[in-house]
Amino acid sequence: MSAPSQRCQVAIIGAGPAGLALGQMLALQGIDAVVLEARSEEYVRARVRAGVIENTTVDILTELGVADRLHREALVHNGFYLRFDRTTHRLDFHRFDGRHAYVYGQAEIVADLIDARKAAGLPLVFEAQDVEVDGIDSATSEITYVVDGEPQRLVADIVAGCDGFHGVTRSYLPATVRTLERVYPFAWLGILARTTPVTEEGMYCAHPDGLSVHSMRGTHITRQYLQVPADTDLADWPDDRIWSELKRRSASDDHPELETGEIFDRSLAPLRSVVTERMQTGSLFLLGDAAHIVPPTGAKGLNLAVSDACVLSHALGLFYRTGDRSGLEAYTDTALPRIWQAQNFSWTLTSILHRFTDDPFDWELRRARLQRWAESDAEQHGLGEVYLGLPFPTPWRAE
Repeated sequence: MSAPSQRCQVAIIGAGPAGLALGQMLALQGIDAVVLEARSEEYVRARVRAGVIENTTVDILTELGVADRLHREALVHNGFYLRFDRTTHRLDFHRFDGRHAYVYGQAEIVADLIDARKAAGLPLVFEAQDVEVDGIDSATSEITYVVDGEPQRLVADIVAGCDGFHGVTRSYLPATVRTLERVYPFAWLGILARTTPVTEEGMYCAHPDGLSVHSMRGTHITRQYLQVPADTDLADWPDDRIWSELKRRSASDDHPELETGEIFDRSLAPLRSVVTERMQTGSLFLLGDAAHIVPPTGAKGLNLAVSDACVLSHALGLFYRTGDRSGLEAYTDTALPRIWQAQNFSWTLTSILHRFTDDPFDWELRRARLQRWAESDAEQHGLGEVYLGLPFPTPWRAE
């Protein structure tokens, strides 16, 4: 017996920020889309990821009608703190152009987008296993998958690959498409703890022995990180050792000592930069982590995912209204410049804030750049432009 068939205009594979944001943008344009997600709804809603949202991204989420809770609950920041040589400096980017950054977990954004999609009765399939795509070089593509042991079949004009770097859709790119990658010799050991944030905004502490990062998920929960070797085993880092090293690297003469408390989540994240030079082939378009990865330094990953969704949504709106494929054909070329700006920003922060070698000359060069960031309005203005969010390449839909 053949699998039951469903028809839609756009098949979105992956219910992360890219896929769900794209789905919302398309729905508001009257474009029919089905979202498929390999994981369970509970897993997706609980998945801990980045929490610093650009003003540009918040503006888009507001336009999409999914930011009411964000505006009620998010912490609004003007910049971040920078600490080195036991001295704390506040980098206030808001004073240059009146914009903000928002601290609101990625899981919360995903939950808001899921709730909006379900409230509108739009198709969202969790635990879609064994996804395969066929016919991306034809007029229509066929997506097969299994739910509760039953095979399913979906026919679509366009396939949006939003299923991450290890998802299935990347595998359909031609072997000739080049992926540029930089792997860093360290990882971030991250914790969630029931403690009070050390500063009212996030803080990067540059230390000769490595970076520590101090951010928050509210007024009584902190998200903190330590730079550790890439081959670190979490079992070698009990709570006491984590707190000892966080306190040592963040020690200052102008703030109280870091508060310690219960650690209720820990993780290890290797750092790398990845850009796929061609984000499309035939009717398949890659978005978010399926197409590019940035280190967590600077918190650009989620924001780039929404940016990609804006570009593709605009192109699809044009195509379905007029039949004009020029936006679809230019998708990669339109999206990549902003992606490389974010990569450059993340690389700049990563290279200055982290310890790469034992050479004291390297530390002094890094200190010199840190001093410029702390003292120069021009340097702060340049950092703030990207940190708070460059304009997206296109609106989320054509005017």
